Formats: sequence, C-alpha cells, structure tokens
Amino acid sequence: MAETSLYPSPIFGPVHSRRLGLSLGINLMPADGKMCSFDCIYCECGFNAERRPASPRPTAAQVAEALEARLQAMTAEGRLPDVLTFAGNGEPTLHPDFPDIIARTRRLRDTYCPEARISVLSNATQVAKPAVHAALMLVDNNIQKLDTVDIGIIRSIDRPAPGYDLDAVMDALTRFDGHVIIQTMFLTGSIDNTAERYVAPWLEALQRIRPESVMVYTIDRPTPDSSLAKASHDTLDAIAARVRSLGIGCTVAY
Repeated sequence: MAETSLYPSPIFGPVHSRRLGLSLGINLMPADGKMCSFDCIYCECGFNAERRPASPRPTAAQVAEALEARLQAMTAEGRLPDVLTFAGNGEPTLHPDFPDIIARTRRLRDTYCPEARISVLSNATQVAKPAVHAALMLVDNNIQKLDTVDIGIIRSIDRPAPGYDLDAVMDALTRFDGHVIIQTMFLTGSIDNTAERYVAPWLEALQRIRPESVMVYTIDRPTPDSSLAKASHDTLDAIAARVRSLGIGCTVAY
C-alpha cells in the first residue's frame, strides 16, 4: 500500500482546500482508523481492512466541545474559517448522531463565524435515510459523490459495502431538489472512468439530478492503489465544459 494518512478527530486543520478555501475539518470517525461504507481505491486514508480503528467515534457532545474550543482559539487569533467541513476518516453520515451534530454545528457557526459555510463531503450511501436527508438540507454545501453511474466501475473504484443500490441513491439525489453539489473523481491508469461510455451516462444523470453545481477533480494525494494516475488537465477541462453546456456550474481541481 502506498503511504496514506489519517486525520485527527474530532477537529483538524484548518487547511487550505483546493475547492472550499480555509477549511476547518470535522472528523466524526476515530482518529486511529477508518469507518466507511465505501472502500475507494484512491482514498488518501488507505484501505478499510488496513485501517480498522480500536477507539470509538467521538460523541456529539465531544464534537461540539472540541469545535467550540477551536473556534474560540481562531477568533482570538483573528483568523476565522471560510468553511466548516465534515470529512476525515470515513463517511460522516454513518455517525448515529449525525443530525444532532449538524444542529449543534449550525449553532456554533452562527455564534462564532456566521459568514462561514457548513460543508459535508459524503459518498451518498446514506442519503435515502429521511433523518440524513433532512440534516443535509440544513447545510450550505451538501457535497455528494458520484464518480460514475456504471455499477461495474462503482464496484471497481468506490467498492461500496454490500447492499449498495445505485437506483436508490439516484432517486435520493433528485429529492434534494437541486440543494446538492455533485463531486466526481476522474482518474486513469489501471481503472479509467474518463472514457465516453462512462462520461455520457454520467452527464445524463446530472441532467436528472440538476445539482446546483459540480466539482470535477482528480488524484492529488497518495493513494493506496499505486497503479492509478491523474486525469489530464485537458480531459478535466473538456468534461467540465460539457457540464456547463447543460446549464450547470462546474469547478475543476487538477
């Protein structure tokens, strides 16, 4: 496995995000391992089987206490975050108290940094659950992964846990009524999802979802599968142009 890394928990950063600005990270998973409903071959945190945690997830109260302490420190430094980002060592919406954590985060954001946006980076495996859907409707940037709509490639790239239902995910994404940002990783090498037979159906899916915008990106950090390669600038630019031709905004991170 290539060198990968885990994030501190429950708060990490701030870090400068390619897509979001000065981002204060919120990690709802243990600091010593991964808990995720995907096992992506490009995950910077490594493969699930090699990153099994020994410690529990932080509680909602622990997340709120740590977040408030960090925001107080950043206020004293005169450097407030642009965004509070739920990310880290796995899928944040798997946390059983995710809706409560979102509510607490909104209150702290409004108190300490009302201009900051709340973002959730999710793999979309839990979006059909009513409580998760309702919580995501309350965040500013509801960022959901859709690397392809080819189930075979999903199983090769994202490697979802048993029971993954692409049709149910697509239906749930449409139920956000546009309050969703689609994030797609394009890569080449041993697996390549940049071919037309994958891009064209993905564009059709975007037309159905009608997201507020799309984030197109490629590998930026070490991956556990060293046979992968970055998609080229020209490839990403061409895909982004096709998204924009649908009347959907699109950003590119190389």
